Amino acid sequence: MATYPDGFLWGAATAAYQIEGAVDADGRGASVWDTFCARPGRIADGSSGAIACDHYHRYAEDVQLLRDLGVDAYRFSVSWPRVLPTGTGQVNGAGLDFYDRLVDALCAAGVAPVATLFHWDTPQALEDAGGWLVRDTAHRLGEYAAVVADRLGDRVAHWIPINEPREVTMLGYGLGVHAPGRTGLFDALPVAHHLLLGHGLATRALRAAGATSVGIAASHSPTWTASDSAPDREAAGFFDLINNWLFADAVLRGEYDADLGALLPVRDGDLEVISTPLDWYGINYYNPTRVGAPGSGAQEVDGIAMPEELPFSFAPIDDVPHTDFGWPVVPEGLTEILLAFAERYGDALPPLMITENGCSYDDPAGPDGRIVDERRIRYLDSHLTALRAAIAQGVDVRGYFTWSLLDNFEWAEGYRQRFGLVHVDFDSQVRTPRASYQWFGDHIRASR
Repeated sequence: MATYPDGFLWGAATAAYQIEGAVDADGRGASVWDTFCARPGRIADGSSGAIACDHYHRYAEDVQLLRDLGVDAYRFSVSWPRVLPTGTGQVNGAGLDFYDRLVDALCAAGVAPVATLFHWDTPQALEDAGGWLVRDTAHRLGEYAAVVADRLGDRVAHWIPINEPREVTMLGYGLGVHAPGRTGLFDALPVAHHLLLGHGLATRALRAAGATSVGIAASHSPTWTASDSAPDREAAGFFDLINNWLFADAVLRGEYDADLGALLPVRDGDLEVISTPLDWYGINYYNPTRVGAPGSGAQEVDGIAMPEELPFSFAPIDDVPHTDFGWPVVPEGLTEILLAFAERYGDALPPLMITENGCSYDDPAGPDGRIVDERRIRYLDSHLTALRAAIAQGVDVRGYFTWSLLDNFEWAEGYRQRFGLVHVDFDSQVRTPRASYQWFGDHIRASR
């Protein structure tokens, strides 16, 4: 096997609302996802994260799974409404106590804690006050970061202020298919700026608390043009801008595209805060997107109806395998986006980490009870090969976190999609490691 860099960080990732359950336990406040799930028709199977994997009560078992897997690190998220039930003001000590226990258990197991502060679960009280459409929410994220760092900062190895601002902006506030379910389309663009401002303010709060390893987890993927026609190239270029570079340019260059920036509520000093230097930049990669001129392609993507007024449309990527979620499997797209980052930012690019990469497959258990998920193994193997190809071409990648350790609540899909190395029976809460769990552990051990 080609080698990985010395000190390469191997990990698995989860998110609070997707696994913790216990939404009414120990003073936790409501999040936008609690509210969204309660609305009929919003979640494909009518479920919610109210119980999920019951990780809140079973975290010790899950930490043992991590230890047995052999990962160096575990990327989890802190539930904002569990720590600050209304998003600000009075701290819920019992909520922080849970993360104290989790972090202590990880450290005892030799697994480095990697804490994401905001993985989509905005406290409902803040949403009621305007959510990410208003600037104040960014400042509340900064306050929250300081609270968590004060309690956990002596043990958390790496910090991620926000996860996937693009999805919160587009799916939560633009198209309304994720919480909070607003449908503003391009009126949602201020959300992007406020999320990035919150990231910068949280980064500064973490620095003030002594944090020495701060990054971000942002989704990125290549944009493929549907054809070589001028309209398709123009549409794909615009999509690439808002899909990738709107967020990365602000964080890594301290600038927005001039035309888009004019649509954002930027104040003096904001971009300086947003571009507070990071120790590494995290990329969540799943698949490329093929884009053409408006009206020339599909009006539905991943089951999501696209508004006719979009300045682009989507073309299928049919000539490759697909996951059970219908996502195209294109490992070379990971190499492509990593090389694109290296070319675009050059010496200004901090080290990269793959903060999410994984696939949904629901392979049945055999007569012996084993779940041999060969498709997931092929997926992981091919994407790690693609990652090594980028490293061999000079891209500085320092770690890889697979999504996900456990089957979990997959947002608007409910429990219909299974991304875990570990199968979860959501009725009994029994965890069953799949063959991919053993494969990934073996790969980690062989790489050292």
